[in-house]
Amino acid sequence: MTISPLAPAHFPELPEISGVTFAAAAAGVKHKNRVDVMLALLAPGTAMAGVFTRSATRSAPVLDCQSKLGHDPSGPAAILVNSGNSNAFTGGRGIESVKALTSGVAAQTGVSEDRVFTASTGVIGEPLPHDRITAKIEELHINQSDGAMEAAARAIMTTDTFAKGATKTIQVNGKAVKIAGIAKGSGMIAPDMATMLVYIFTDALIGQADLQALLSSLNAKTFNCITVDSDTSTSDSLMMAATGASGVDVTGNAEFANALSEVMHDLAHQVVRDGEGATKFVTVNVNGAKDDADAHRVALSIANSPLVKTAIAGEDANWGRVVMAVGKSGAAADRDRLSIRFGDITVAENGWRAPSYSEDEASAYMKNQELEIGVDLGIGSGRSTVWTCDLTHGYITINADYRS
Repeated sequence: MTISPLAPAHFPELPEISGVTFAAAAAGVKHKNRVDVMLALLAPGTAMAGVFTRSATRSAPVLDCQSKLGHDPSGPAAILVNSGNSNAFTGGRGIESVKALTSGVAAQTGVSEDRVFTASTGVIGEPLPHDRITAKIEELHINQSDGAMEAAARAIMTTDTFAKGATKTIQVNGKAVKIAGIAKGSGMIAPDMATMLVYIFTDALIGQADLQALLSSLNAKTFNCITVDSDTSTSDSLMMAATGASGVDVTGNAEFANALSEVMHDLAHQVVRDGEGATKFVTVNVNGAKDDADAHRVALSIANSPLVKTAIAGEDANWGRVVMAVGKSGAAADRDRLSIRFGDITVAENGWRAPSYSEDEASAYMKNQELEIGVDLGIGSGRSTVWTCDLTHGYITINADYRS
């Protein structure tokens, strides 16, 4: 598989997070001899928070995880994830598979089933061969290591072309607090949330309710602001674990919140950079809207437009497609106040092509790998930023062949 041209130069060196260990194995869920399952074990007292897809057809693992958040955190916890099969739209069999996995982990590790969180990613509608995974639980338990987070990141990949990780260490009251996260995601990516799995770990001390509130708040400005193809998955899961092993209470700490935001932004951007077939990373900035909600509608309308995205793929400075996307968004807009820019180049203003507009200059800008589309609606103070990528033939190829 060719690695995305937008990929980071290398996987980051992730720190060991006290209170959590990892292991990965090849269970053969879909492909033989491919590492496709990971198990993370978390120390007693770990606070668990999560944000999940709101799809009406969300998977059995998502429903199970949602039901378990907020339970007594006094005991240890576990996260079991497989790739190759999403265990979604599998009826009663999906619930049976989740039960088999959670009970299998509980029996092997001693973690209460109420604290075993599972996730599955891959093909929708195929029964999960969970026996292949349960057969690996003992191996996963025996091979736990506090330095195996990268292996875990690689185990959860599907159409991803590179493993995704991010980290940040800060000082709070003279003591180090570590945050590290891994993610998978490449296609079926749209806000609310994306076809992705994200797992973030910290040794900070924070209560479950406070951790949940912080995670939900930061999610609105990170993972819910990315889109590859406008499609929302059945399996989106973002979970965070705070082991408390550092002994540093970060409740209400702004520096910790900023560091966590940086990690989440980094992972969210990596998901877009690995968009199926992507060759361009695009930032859409909208301001001057009636309110922030309207700005977000416009930004998503632009970022999700196949016409805009294919023009970007073709390096065509077709700003008329941006005009179209603004108009169809449903947000309040005034044609004669609208201005558009590509990077620092003003291409349209006051509802008309800018007098200074140069087709050659705009076309040259579109050849960059990193692009910005700026829109000012000129009617208010609302603003929003969304990140997306172009739409190429590669996307069609990957998704046309996905089940074969």
